[in-house]
Amino acid sequence: MTPYQAKSNKLPGSNYFEMRTEALKIYKQLEGQTKRRLYVRSAYFHKEKIFFDYFWQHLWEKSPRDRVKRLPYFKAAIELIKYSRVKPVSKPNPNVRGEIVHRFAGITGGKKLFYVQIKESKKGSKYFMSCFSPE
Repeated sequence: MTPYQAKSNKLPGSNYFEMRTEALKIYKQLEGQTKRRLYVRSAYFHKEKIFFDYFWQHLWEKSPRDRVKRLPYFKAAIELIKYSRVKPVSKPNPNVRGEIVHRFAGITGGKKLFYVQIKESKKGSKYFMSCFSPE
């Protein structure tokens, strides 16, 4: 799998709350572009909507240490979803029958590898679940 080269760097900040304020600024900016539920159109899925319903909930379920590792890639993850046409690794969700999990690889502007997971439901709706570094 070839990773997508993003122009965005990791979010600045030394702790979760500093990074969260930066991520929320980006989130609010995206929220202003949609009327109802927040979504981003994906180049890989032929401009289909990728919803953000589960991202914050999924992030909050993680430990504080894990949140600090995942949140810096938020801006680069959005860029990857919007512009990447690189084929992801897709496999069935082992926890829920009928769901597919797509994992995209990307590299930030600072040359850090990260992954973005998108869940596709039985109905065909797609949800941005997580972004993280393999380290």
